[in-house]
Amino acid sequence: MVIKKPSDIASSEITPKSTYLSRRKFLTGGAATLGAALAGGYYLRNHLDGGATVHAEGAKLSGIVKSPFSTDEKPNSFQDITNYNNYYEFSTDKYEPNGLSKNFRTRPWTVQIDGLVKKSKKLDIDEIMKLAPLEERIYRFRCVEGWSMVIPWVGFPLNALIKQAEPQSKAKFVAFQSVMAPDQMPNQRRPVLDWPYVEGLRMDEAMHPLTLLAVGLYDDVLPPVDGAPLRLVIPWKYGFKGLKAIVKISFVESMPPTTWNKMAPDEYGFYSNVNPQKDHPRWSQATERRIGEFLRRKTLMFNGYGDQVASLYKGMDLKKYY
Repeated sequence: MVIKKPSDIASSEITPKSTYLSRRKFLTGGAATLGAALAGGYYLRNHLDGGATVHAEGAKLSGIVKSPFSTDEKPNSFQDITNYNNYYEFSTDKYEPNGLSKNFRTRPWTVQIDGLVKKSKKLDIDEIMKLAPLEERIYRFRCVEGWSMVIPWVGFPLNALIKQAEPQSKAKFVAFQSVMAPDQMPNQRRPVLDWPYVEGLRMDEAMHPLTLLAVGLYDDVLPPVDGAPLRLVIPWKYGFKGLKAIVKISFVESMPPTTWNKMAPDEYGFYSNVNPQKDHPRWSQATERRIGEFLRRKTLMFNGYGDQVASLYKGMDLKKYY
């Protein structure tokens, strides 16, 4: 069997809708998948609703604040977002992760906070959800492969968690680690990537108010296929920076290793900013295809968030530091 890396998959290989609908007959998905994924008797506490309990089956997140950071572009549908994505721990196929992740266990779940901080701690996911008001942020999402979406994430700024940890002055970077669960994630039993998946941000990137820890999608609890129970979202960077199923956040002095940079350093840099002027070695990044649209559109610098983040990279050669 030939396993394709994302760099081997052209955007022209996006499966037509008719083919997708036919294939879906053989996959577990849709509403039934979401219900199964959220089942199991656990619950979430929504701190915005007086501590009211939100039960897992058909779980909804209430009291969500609309964020001023949202784009006014039309979001993709819940079905698009949950049925077409990259989740290599489950599969290298775009459609299979939804069915393969349906029984992924997101409770109990804790996140270790350590490294150069004054307050190392291990937090339960329900404690994490109480750190700040939940916001709906409709963000553009750009994949390095050339496709894009508009996604209504629900979450809170990463800086709320960072402030709780009180980083030391020597902490210049934040390193993230995803869960290692080969009993649930079939591709972790194979050398598809160097597991577990790891990522990193410079401290000012991590503290930026656009950088989000997502716990929901639309007004639903985040589905397993999209990184439940806790996922990183940095809207001006390519999607592979958005680590899923976070279990560890470490504060470090030096630039941490990242999975795709280790795998192919000539193709995937640490910064991974959306830059239409910096081509991938094997294809142009000048245009993209929005899922649900036929024609391609121009790729925006920093995915359209240049007004907010360009100052972070003042004086840097963004073709060199890609």
